[in-house]
Amino acid sequence: MKVLVINSGSSSLKYQLYDMTDESVLAKGLVERIGMDSSILTHKPTGKDEVVEVSEILEHNTAIRKVIDKLTDSVHGVLSSVDEINAIGHRVVHGGEFFNESALVDKEAKKNIRALIDLAPLHNPAAVMGIEASEINMPGVPQVVVFDTAFHQTMPEKAYLYAIPRVLYNKYKVRRYGFHGTSHYYVSLAAAEFLNKPIEDLKIITAHIGNGGSLTAIQGGISVDTSMGMTPLEGLMMGTRSGDLDPAIVPYVMNKEELSVSEVNSMLNKHSGLLAISGVSSDMRDITDGWEKGEANATLAFEMYEYRLRKYIGSYAAAMNGVDVLIFTAGVGENSAIVRKAVCDNLSYLGIEIDEELNKIRSGDARRISTPNSKVEVLVVPTNEELVIARDTFRIVEESKA
Repeated sequence: MKVLVINSGSSSLKYQLYDMTDESVLAKGLVERIGMDSSILTHKPTGKDEVVEVSEILEHNTAIRKVIDKLTDSVHGVLSSVDEINAIGHRVVHGGEFFNESALVDKEAKKNIRALIDLAPLHNPAAVMGIEASEINMPGVPQVVVFDTAFHQTMPEKAYLYAIPRVLYNKYKVRRYGFHGTSHYYVSLAAAEFLNKPIEDLKIITAHIGNGGSLTAIQGGISVDTSMGMTPLEGLMMGTRSGDLDPAIVPYVMNKEELSVSEVNSMLNKHSGLLAISGVSSDMRDITDGWEKGEANATLAFEMYEYRLRKYIGSYAAAMNGVDVLIFTAGVGENSAIVRKAVCDNLSYLGIEIDEELNKIRSGDARRISTPNSKVEVLVVPTNEELVIARDTFRIVEESKA
């Protein structure tokens, strides 16, 4: 089976084509600036040269058609015909309480994804556009939706409910959902396999930290708590997101600065975090460069980021009454030895010790960075959310044939 994995944004579309015989990637690419006359399609077939094309792509239907053209191109393609695509898997950010696992796309699934647009106004509409564009361009090909929130649906009420009037949950489903679920799920399984231990016996804290970031407490293979909330804004300090703050700040600042709801929402999501504190960048590479040079604002941004990350790790160790494995993943987690060292050096009370030489090694494989004497295994595990989507798509389509 060949599975096309699609991650559809409002103005972009990422794709990867998998051959599930050996889970190899045949091609991948990105369509940017959808809705403009200077859209960019970057196509990278495995073993061949990358192709970049600039053209007018005004909507997702055209974007999908352009992707198919590249996949089946006589020179740059990897398929002889679109008919070789046996299934399509879509990343969907918000599954709410409708979806606790991946699902086959049908009328009911699309209806429920649309019903959640209020909870993910920037993401779910784009996912629907990607699904419908795929239906138009590849009619009859089964599609599967894989949700960022599904893995966290195992959280108990004590973890996912907010201490606000219950009627808000009953009427509007105001609760913690969590995100990055496919990543947390993948790296926890990969860690258990790396350690050759049953995941059912492990207490794991996964740190998915990139421009966005979240932590998850995984006990016995299931998510019992996670740092993002009803939206991805809650939790850690991130590249441009504030993370946790006193909710009374919102009406206070709105009143003082005469801000609208959309303006304060934009402030907290796009103009806060590392960018706000450093005044320079939301990129951890720039922040660590400034920190190493002794720049005051970059130093403060780094210290705040590390401090909040460390506090969450400590709280999840408390929530599970212990921790066996700490995993770093995603852009910052996989690539910033400085962040990993700063965090782990301040977790010595948990018995964490890292090997500084192992920590400096860059690798595309899962690896241990803790010392033999460390009471907690500390691992760096590259995430692969697209592979999770491909695997779920393959499994669900195969099961639907039975």
